[in-house]
Amino acid sequence: MNTKGFSKNILISIGFLSVAFAFSILFQKLDVEEHITTIFVFAVFLISIFTEGYIYGVASALAGTFAVSYVFTYPYFSFVLIIPVHLISAAIMVAIALITSMLTTKIKRHEATKAESERERMRANLLRAVSHDLRTPLTTIYSASSTLRDKKAVLTDSQRDSMLQSIQEDSEWLVRMVENLLSITRIDNGTVKIVKTPAILDELVDSVMTKFLARYPGQNVLLDIPEEIVVIPVDAILIEQVIINLLENAVFHAKGMTQLSLRIFTLGNQAIFEIADNGCGIAEDKLKHIFTGCYEVQQDVSSGKKRFAGIGLSVCATIIKAHGGEITAENRKGGGALFRFTLAKEETADAQQ
Repeated sequence: MNTKGFSKNILISIGFLSVAFAFSILFQKLDVEEHITTIFVFAVFLISIFTEGYIYGVASALAGTFAVSYVFTYPYFSFVLIIPVHLISAAIMVAIALITSMLTTKIKRHEATKAESERERMRANLLRAVSHDLRTPLTTIYSASSTLRDKKAVLTDSQRDSMLQSIQEDSEWLVRMVENLLSITRIDNGTVKIVKTPAILDELVDSVMTKFLARYPGQNVLLDIPEEIVVIPVDAILIEQVIINLLENAVFHAKGMTQLSLRIFTLGNQAIFEIADNGCGIAEDKLKHIFTGCYEVQQDVSSGKKRFAGIGLSVCATIIKAHGGEITAENRKGGGALFRFTLAKEETADAQQ
């Protein structure tokens, strides 16, 4: 066990025993000393639950037995373990510590195994989703490049330009897919720590819109942002990636969309971002799993459309969670989808006062 875990367990043990000791002194003054042993039994039970392993619970049981015998039993400040009640108390507390520690350890191991199984399941789903999504652009690039090489003499200029454009678009799409995959795997594995620096909201949005409109020049986005200066401590590059992913998600999946909006407002110490569209909305059975990275695997891939398979949304959830925020998705009453995430604002001097 590392030093941090050891110190934590020691502090928990000392804390519960100190509280038990304080209550025992109070009970002694109230002349209800018969309940003091129960207090230490309960403290040992709690210590066994909140610490790791067996040693802290057993050690606390022995310490509790010593405290009851030495401090709270007549003759005071003399330790006589051979008294039957002391032996019984010690046996009961040690037994409680061992049983509780054993059960707690089993539960923790079960939860760890369950969490690891869930992670493996999500990795497998993610891998299947990615394999489906990569197939279409790679096939397009291979086909177009092979045609350009083998039949360049019979192709017209417009045909060559069209194929080169397809290669460029699919290559850009693949680059964005890889960027998303790298972001989610690196953050999930803990190899990247979020470094937050103060970012001015207006500048963040300007950067996002410049990049987004460069990719989708024909897509209009309605903006609604606060007039006052809002500063948010974030990793600006990652938050830009979140907003762009959500806007791109609407472009790819909001069938029938005629309006796309980005609204940002503040509420208390939170900055709330909303990306909304008036498209087809999200199927109710997909809403629950929309941020897992695999919610569209079951769709047919023969259409030749690049679907992202929810990878971008999974990246969004990972990044926002790493920033300490929350992200949700819902269907709008008037039609379309609404994605919302929150980030903490930077505290100003006035707010701190």
